[in-house]
Amino acid sequence: MQRTDISTIGEFALIRKLTEGLKPLHPTTQQGVGDDAAVIAPDPKLETLVSHELFLEGIHFDLTYTPLKHLGYKAVIAAISDLYAMNAEPRQILVGIGVSARFSVEDLEELYAGIRLAAERYQLDLVGGDTTSSLTGLTLSLTVIGAGVKERLCYRHGAKPTDLICVTGDLGAAYMGLQLLEREKRVFAGETGDFEPDFAGREYILERQLRPEARRGIVEELARRGIVPTSMIDVSDGLASELRHIARESGVGIRIYEDRLPIDYETASMAEEFNLNVTTVALNGGDDYELLFTIPLGLMDQVKDIEGLRIIGHVTEENLGACLVARDGSEIALVAQGWKD
Repeated sequence: MQRTDISTIGEFALIRKLTEGLKPLHPTTQQGVGDDAAVIAPDPKLETLVSHELFLEGIHFDLTYTPLKHLGYKAVIAAISDLYAMNAEPRQILVGIGVSARFSVEDLEELYAGIRLAAERYQLDLVGGDTTSSLTGLTLSLTVIGAGVKERLCYRHGAKPTDLICVTGDLGAAYMGLQLLEREKRVFAGETGDFEPDFAGREYILERQLRPEARRGIVEELARRGIVPTSMIDVSDGLASELRHIARESGVGIRIYEDRLPIDYETASMAEEFNLNVTTVALNGGDDYELLFTIPLGLMDQVKDIEGLRIIGHVTEENLGACLVARDGSEIALVAQGWKD
């Protein structure tokens, strides 16, 4: 495969090559890539939201087993998931890249293929960013801009006692996918001949780790039903960590039930193979990018039939703390192991 040194074409030619053919999808995007700054017209009927994600090689991803196209796609998902967690619509995204000399133009084209695929799928305008040299590998910096109706925006501080706690999808799959990839990497490091990684029957957990999806569909379904969560957050650092965020910001207690945690069969099977407690995996595994939210008790009948949604507990008074009710009825304090608790 041909590999073109980035230095042979220069920064501006590289940016033109990576962003060629991009056309705005949103009327608020007045000027995108191609000038010193993007021009975004505010929508007078909506609030503007801005969020940022940073991905560092060796910390947030390992290129030994992460294809560049998957990395670009996942980085966009991580960025826009924060806006869906505010009950808002992501519209524009800026991408900054720090890249070392070991990467070629073709490598960055592959990375951008994933970024552009995610932007197309989630109807985002890629409006700019920056590209610079790096001495430490690959860095991705993404800023996403969106909009939401003021009365429908969701924060972490709105949960009330008796509210139901809901979560989308299933939990822990991305973490177990990571454990599988790390195991095969260690095996590969010890091999001297041809090596074929053992991923048979584990496609789901690998996809959840390498190419997750944002929960736009749930946000749209709640809007169709006229439901506004009282609080919401995305599950990026693990369920326990996110529950504690809601409890702390809302000044409430939390009760969730072990037998209600949504766990996929592949996740449970992989956890057993690694001799890990699957409940611990579901509580503390990161990168799920599911939505965790609370709704008033009276809305239970309106959400219980939403596909991909599970009611896992309820909100209590603050003095009762944040607990997991185990299958035997005992209560275990939720301890977060994520970065942001």
